[in-house]
Amino acid sequence: MNQPLIIGIAGGTGSGKTTVTYKILERLDINKVVVIQHDSYYKDISAFGGVGPTEVNFDHPHALETTLMIEHLKQLRLREPIQQPLYDFKTYTRLKETNTIQPRNIIIVEGILIFVEKDLRDLMDIKIYVDTDVDERLLRRLRRDLIERGRSIESVIHQYISTVKPMHLEFVEPSKRWADVIIPKGGENTVAIDMIATKINTMIRAADLFLRELS
Repeated sequence: MNQPLIIGIAGGTGSGKTTVTYKILERLDINKVVVIQHDSYYKDISAFGGVGPTEVNFDHPHALETTLMIEHLKQLRLREPIQQPLYDFKTYTRLKETNTIQPRNIIIVEGILIFVEKDLRDLMDIKIYVDTDVDERLLRRLRRDLIERGRSIESVIHQYISTVKPMHLEFVEPSKRWADVIIPKGGENTVAIDMIATKINTMIRAADLFLRELS
């Protein structure tokens, strides 16, 4: 009961995972929550044998160092701080600096592939899948990669056709069978978000009460 509550939020690229995450955060005590993104655990481009970024399938599970994320979550469950990697999406490299993350009562793990690896999803107490229309997801992906990551429209479209869509069909979409809750319409679904936040708060209060009674 003294372990943090670990919540996984998955869904296709551009599905609104981050929006759902922050709308849940609005309904929780922010001082008790930390958010960890699977994207931070992308392998450095040097790990791919000298090939260029256009030759790497960044939407395949092997592109991420999920074993390190698993190790970090286990440390956080033991109430130990971690040194989370920092990844530069413009250069496809990990920075030398790391981000120190302190353990909190609630850990939210976000990413498109977090339900694929059994050892990772087995650490999660609640698994949420954000389900959004494919056209809307594509438009969001375009906007993000063009504005935030400095990509060209040609490279974004090529990546979507060659890896994003096939990997979604092979790994992401099938992984929603592991979800405890599926949220249609992403961040617009305030009913589902309210229900999830209420459940989380109830579980945290129950754990706090249990610990007080033990003491």
